Amino acid sequence: MAIKTYGTMAVDWERRIDFDRLRRERLNRIKGLLKKSELGSVLCFDMNNVRYITATHIGTWAQDKISRFTLLAQDAEPILWDFGSAAKHHQLNCDWLGERSRAGIPLMRGAMTPEMGRSEEVARKIKRELEALGLEKEPVGVDVVEPPILFALQKAGLTIVDGQQLMSDAREIKTVDEISLLTHSAAMVDAAYFDLYQAMRPGFRENDAVALVAKRLYEMGSEYVEGVNAISAERASPHPHVFSDRMMRPGDPVFYDILHSYMGYRTCYYRCFAIGSASHQLVDAYKRCRDYLDASIELIRPGRSTAEVASVWPKATEFGFPDEEAAFALQMGHGIGLAIWEKPMISRLVSLEHPHEIKPGMVFALETFWPTKDGTSAARIEEEIVVTETGHEVITRFPAEQLLVCGAPFVTVSGQLPIVRETENPPNDDVKRMVAAAQAEAAKPAKVGA
Repeated sequence: MAIKTYGTMAVDWERRIDFDRLRRERLNRIKGLLKKSELGSVLCFDMNNVRYITATHIGTWAQDKISRFTLLAQDAEPILWDFGSAAKHHQLNCDWLGERSRAGIPLMRGAMTPEMGRSEEVARKIKRELEALGLEKEPVGVDVVEPPILFALQKAGLTIVDGQQLMSDAREIKTVDEISLLTHSAAMVDAAYFDLYQAMRPGFRENDAVALVAKRLYEMGSEYVEGVNAISAERASPHPHVFSDRMMRPGDPVFYDILHSYMGYRTCYYRCFAIGSASHQLVDAYKRCRDYLDASIELIRPGRSTAEVASVWPKATEFGFPDEEAAFALQMGHGIGLAIWEKPMISRLVSLEHPHEIKPGMVFALETFWPTKDGTSAARIEEEIVVTETGHEVITRFPAEQLLVCGAPFVTVSGQLPIVRETENPPNDDVKRMVAAAQAEAAKPAKVGA
């Protein structure tokens, strides 16, 4: 347990998460990679990249709007164009930006129509800054962009190239404070799972679980509960990746993926349970799922490759899918940070032919899946792992080494019902004798005239 978990407040008597250091080290990392690249600048509209570079945030409502953008040029400080009054707020409260926080409104995901000229205005803003630095002839790396803005930038004479890979490379290795924030974020989900474990019982619905988890996480300081995938019983195979209002019943399997953000840093954290009791098929599926996960965790250490990790997982055809694309994400690993999916991606779909080296400072989520023998349900588990200098450390701590059963035990006059049992009880010896006697009676010839 080398990675510490701190309190939620800043104090004068203990060094905890250092946000000044976080801002400085993130910006220095992307500046260093930009300096080594062939790009003159990078222009970001992805809110996660904007946050990484500028350390600003205006709420998750803006996450999918592509309406904030920042320019980081060679040997220069970042300039941010933000949503109306938010720019003024940053000037007053973000002293690391000051007057480099400016108002700038692009297309609002197409709500601004072409004749309004917003695309051209964005292009003018960017070109003006690059001309002042003598970089207008150098390639501009862009992460994500609305097509009209892309066309306007090109029409203004700027050479637009892929900047997404540069940003992904920067975010691949985490700083010490990023790792602390990811660990804290996972610890919050540990607590949410404990509440969920105590609450689950017959009649509890998938959407009830979503509400419970969201409430608990927001009370603990989450800034964004991105999703709670609550999947029970027959809905688990194939995995639908969305919760419903299905009511849980005795003997049901149920698994969850809890995705939330603390100070921008995410979780992707599956756990699997049974309600009241577990079938033998579910117990077997869970063990298979856990074994695949543990084997992949064991391979996480510096110098290994993503191909080695992916190779320990089963082929898609072994668990009911025609190819790796059809089974994608059921056996997988992915970096995690300001986004749910970051470099490197680990999957039989891509990793065997395109391996990446595992390095200290990477943070992974590894997730596995295995269906029950009859294919009507499945087990699903996930752990988050930090790559250390000498190996790894798992930062998701809610127990998962064996299948947990909720709402048990059920007590009868003869004692406690078995935890591992089938939902339909096999006939006992007395019942078998009754059935045999009835069959024998029915087989006797009918009496004539009776």
